[in-house]
Amino acid sequence: MNHLTRRRFMQVGGSLAAATAFPGLSLSKELKGVTANEVRLGLLHSLTGTFAIAEAAMVDAEKLAIDEINAAGGVLGRKIVPFIEDGASESPVFAEKAQILLRRDNVVAIIGCYSSALRKAVLPAVNQAKGLLYYPTYYEGQEQDKRCMYTSQEATQSVIAAVTWMAKEKGKKFFLVGSDYIYPVTCNKIAKPTIASLGGTVVGEEYAPLGHTEFSSIINKIKAANPDCIYSTVVGGSNVAFYKQLRAAGLDGSKITLLSTVVSENEIDGIGKDNAVGFYACMGYFQSLDNPVNAKFIKALKARYGEDRVVGDPMECAYNSVYLWKKGVEKANSFAPDDVIAASAGLSIDAPEGEVRFDEKNHHVWKRVRIGRARADGQFDIVHETPDLVPPNPFPKL
Repeated sequence: MNHLTRRRFMQVGGSLAAATAFPGLSLSKELKGVTANEVRLGLLHSLTGTFAIAEAAMVDAEKLAIDEINAAGGVLGRKIVPFIEDGASESPVFAEKAQILLRRDNVVAIIGCYSSALRKAVLPAVNQAKGLLYYPTYYEGQEQDKRCMYTSQEATQSVIAAVTWMAKEKGKKFFLVGSDYIYPVTCNKIAKPTIASLGGTVVGEEYAPLGHTEFSSIINKIKAANPDCIYSTVVGGSNVAFYKQLRAAGLDGSKITLLSTVVSENEIDGIGKDNAVGFYACMGYFQSLDNPVNAKFIKALKARYGEDRVVGDPMECAYNSVYLWKKGVEKANSFAPDDVIAASAGLSIDAPEGEVRFDEKNHHVWKRVRIGRARADGQFDIVHETPDLVPPNPFPKL
């Protein structure tokens, strides 16, 4: 005859109570990160290194979403417990920390990564563990991993809108400058045929190493080419040097049109408002958006992190990711990654930027795309917005 210890009886009783409260909910033995009262969620970002200028703020937004959800009763009656790891802007560290979150901490999903190199370093661990990654950063596309949900814009959604607007409003001579890795290179592969189709020309294309801080040579080439527009995909801390040196060279926002698809309000906070004023950005979200959901989001962030806190697109996408995961879990009535993935097809939320909806097939989101011009206070005046949600096209013909 089998005998239950008091401790084991309580564990079984708690599991049965949870299953009764949520009919059909399976507390699989494989989901060690789920108890009757709690569920473990991993947050994996760069809190140090070149990407920390963006990623540290993303963690803050994710923690806010978790606290809001917990205050409202949690997910399927469970409190979310965040497990936070610092990937230090290095791919090997991200890979190691993903293993820790999945194998030691038993998180049911991870929200994280910034660059594609970091995401690609993490995905093997996610697939081996049959886990789930929410990737909240704009990226170049060219990927559709079965265990990754892409919650920001892929390249065609921002690049085509940005280049088209510049060609129509600012001129057709373009200089392309970016950091030397896959996102900028792919964005420019999309930008060049788009520019040509609009009757424009590319008068220069230059790349700087990640973390680069000396842009005088590239700036001299920009001056010599005399473009109407600069399309920039310089990322991370390099933008501090790039924008300061542009201004010092007389190429500030009053003299030339520069548009970036990677500089949000958070980056401007590091770059310095004076160095960024007058330059443009193309994003799905700007803090200056006027709607009730965004007003509530900003108010909550400022209440938690201080009145001077600014909010940028990656932060908002990180915040959205927690809610998209929550809604997927609730629709599936399960924390199992495969169930959540299946339930996420076509799923939408009313986000601070407006409706965000997962595509039915490709794990990417439909969303609006906006262009803003940086003001002296570090916020953006929105000068263009797509009238409808823009569908994702992660595998364009290049």
